[in-house]
Amino acid sequence: MSRTILKIPASSPRMLASAIGVALSAGSAAHLAQAAENTEPKGERNPISLGATNITGQEQDNTSYQVEKASSQKYTAPLVDTPRSVTVVPQQVLKDTAATSLQDALRTVPGITFGAGEGGNPQGDRPFIRGFDAQGDTYLDGVRDTGGQSREIFDIESIEVSKGPNSSFGGRGSAGGSLNLVSKTPQARDFTNGGFTYGSDQTRRYVLDVNRQFLDDSAAFRLNLMSHEQNVAGRDAVNYDRWGVAPSLTFGLGTPTRVNLSYYHMESDDLPDSGIPYGYGSATATAHAHDKPNDGGDSNNFYGLKSRDFRKTRADISTVSIEHDLNDNMTLKNTLRHGSTGQDYVLTQPDDSKFNVNRYGTVWRRANSRVSTTTTTTNQTDLFGSFQALGFKHTYSTGLEFTGEETRVSGYTVSPNANPVCTTAKGSLGGQCTSLSNPNPDDAWNGSIARNYMGTNTKATSRAAYVFDTIELDPKWLLNVGLRYDTFDTEANTNAVPSATVKARSKIKDDSQFFNWQAGLVWKPVENGSIYASYATSATPAGGLIGEGSDGNPLSAGAATSDLQPEETVNYELGTKWDLFHDRLSLTAAVFRTEKKNTRILVDALTYQNAGESQVDGIELSASGKITEQWQVFAGYSYLDSELVKSGLNGRNGVVSAGSNKGNQMPNTPKNSFSLWTTYEITPKLTVGGGAFYVDEVYGDVGNTVYVPSYTRYDAMASYKLTKNVDLQLNVQNLTDKTYYDKAFSTHFANQAAGRTALLTTSFHF
Repeated sequence: MSRTILKIPASSPRMLASAIGVALSAGSAAHLAQAAENTEPKGERNPISLGATNITGQEQDNTSYQVEKASSQKYTAPLVDTPRSVTVVPQQVLKDTAATSLQDALRTVPGITFGAGEGGNPQGDRPFIRGFDAQGDTYLDGVRDTGGQSREIFDIESIEVSKGPNSSFGGRGSAGGSLNLVSKTPQARDFTNGGFTYGSDQTRRYVLDVNRQFLDDSAAFRLNLMSHEQNVAGRDAVNYDRWGVAPSLTFGLGTPTRVNLSYYHMESDDLPDSGIPYGYGSATATAHAHDKPNDGGDSNNFYGLKSRDFRKTRADISTVSIEHDLNDNMTLKNTLRHGSTGQDYVLTQPDDSKFNVNRYGTVWRRANSRVSTTTTTTNQTDLFGSFQALGFKHTYSTGLEFTGEETRVSGYTVSPNANPVCTTAKGSLGGQCTSLSNPNPDDAWNGSIARNYMGTNTKATSRAAYVFDTIELDPKWLLNVGLRYDTFDTEANTNAVPSATVKARSKIKDDSQFFNWQAGLVWKPVENGSIYASYATSATPAGGLIGEGSDGNPLSAGAATSDLQPEETVNYELGTKWDLFHDRLSLTAAVFRTEKKNTRILVDALTYQNAGESQVDGIELSASGKITEQWQVFAGYSYLDSELVKSGLNGRNGVVSAGSNKGNQMPNTPKNSFSLWTTYEITPKLTVGGGAFYVDEVYGDVGNTVYVPSYTRYDAMASYKLTKNVDLQLNVQNLTDKTYYDKAFSTHFANQAAGRTALLTTSFHF
């Protein structure tokens, strides 16, 4: 049985781990001086730092939770003077919380939830920001990072979360906001950082980060390596195994012209977990009505099959960036990137659409599959700097972007897979059925799996021009404006029969053009504070996810009679930002309304129109930085009052069903969410910390018929500097071993989060 197309050498992670061990031993033997901590006080606030952005090699304070400026040159003012909600998760927070994935990292940012994937909507990161799906709104160093992925962060320096419609920054989508992952790049100093983490549930993680200068210190090479394997606390059978390598090379450090070359590769090989099926409110129910997951009395229950299920992923990203200072006030930068991501899986979805749980205490092991590859080539040119005109100071950024994207999606034919009535449980019907209360992942699978090339090939081309400007009207008043124009052309071809070479059965095209803009007025009553009012827009064209997710695009359901105009989102926001305690602590507060109009909704069988509307009213608060020299905090609160104002007819895939969703709460949108992470340096060597994370009840569907309950999770950590070169850190995640769900799917299941996990990390610094 041939079932995989992503060839992953089984020994690769083990070989990588061995290489890391050798490198760490060699680094320990070397007599290298550790870089001294920069203790100079902050200088006067500057609205823009000209010259290189993130490849100059200038060292910053890597221990603070506070970030003064975003990495992207499109932010033409410091964060305190930026009229929108922006949260930056810095490297120290990632380290202190022992985060290893994007979802781990974003736990510290309230107002973000994650949705579950299946077959059509791919497995991987599916964040919802302020209630809107942001699956396709992730950027890597300011360039869109497409394709369904579960992102690692071993090569990530920080994560920038921009909330509110953001199409003027990145183009299509971004109705609720966007994410920008900032890569680790070569620095103007030599260092070797490494570590290994041993933890509960057979967790083993090895990382290495080496930076070396050469050519009289005008060039530097940096290498990041990672190997990770673990089982999952509180889950039977589930395991994750991945490895990655990320070399980068910079020429021209400290000179007017800098060239950066980087490559990123990551592979994974997992036994995936769809989680727990939704139960029904009564034994006679034939439809869900405010129902939550039912684990049959044991939260460890895993409903998949070891002999059938697998998930393999791959990501390869190559980048060339050239940056040149034309003069002291103008810099030109060009970024060329080619990326390819893919995933290949068959996983079990615990499906109860035949009411087996109610009638027989059984679950159908529905097989979902996907084989997909997404390739993207982007060239982005930016010109940024500052100038004086008409008596005003302008801090600007302008640019052009050209992108070509292609996604090929197919899968497997799994037989049998026909939604049976599971009258008996134990491995019945050739392994298709299992017990709700006592599933056996070792059941034999008597069916077959065959590669099926029937699928869809989606191509897209986008072109964009944009400009941003912060205008200093006087020292107390700033005007921040931005404008972007996009053309987005997409074409989907669907194969008719299971053959890799047949002609397309259907071809559907959509061409869109749209403007997006933002404007914000900032009043600075004092130098370290601001009050702002802002307005921003976004546009979401049909097919914006290039076949790698569910974007409300009815291309497969009667597109000839459907209206495919871009959906439009607007945001009104009033906020304030303050840097207190000698500029060590940043506080923010904002109230906002986000309205998504022109939404594609079902108005008749197989017919969609741009007639829908949804709305979110919210409040957000945050604090990041040092309260004292020893006490750090990274905290936030989000209140989201969401409503489906105009929802259209109820139904899926163009099929109309009974009921109305008007007035319902938006899926994956908790009313209240709160996060607090704090550490205290008891002595120069000993630091303790902890966190609390609360998320309100979350609905999985627009009908508000299935949900996951609210939860509070607690974490704790302690770190000790054993020597100037060796640190120890203990993290206990989910301290109380709380059973909770962190992803809600719209129909059949919810993903269960890991139980109590203890991690001991030994880090080396030379």
